[in-house]
Amino acid sequence: MHVFDELDRRLIAQLREDGRAPVSKLATLLGVTRATVQARLDRLLDSGAILGFTVRARQDHGPDGVQAIMMIEVSGQSTTAVIRRLRGLPELRQLHSTNGKWDLVAHLTAESLTDFDRVLREVRAVQGITNSETSILLSSV
Repeated sequence: MHVFDELDRRLIAQLREDGRAPVSKLATLLGVTRATVQARLDRLLDSGAILGFTVRARQDHGPDGVQAIMMIEVSGQSTTAVIRRLRGLPELRQLHSTNGKWDLVAHLTAESLTDFDRVLREVRAVQGITNSETSILLSSV
């Protein structure tokens, strides 16, 4: 397991802002040499601490018109089965286990409110889900 130091954390934060930033720009922003940035990137990639790079599209420019976060309560020992069923939904973008009142947190998307209503019905019909609370995401700040 990789132990992050302050430079690693700052580098990852910069990459979250702009995953396509050239090594020279990252070096300038971090106040280190290009060789240092490249060595850190290589080490973070080799260790698996960084899995890859991706694109973040503006919400209002993507194909998914409605996005929401759903908090899910699961009964008894059915968490594994619920996760397996939810992973089969194409509208599921992310699924996280958590502690507290809610067992799972799902990030859902749909092209329209009508489609979103259908997705909610599908999720709520999954055997083992006992309760849920959904919030539609209005904007990202």
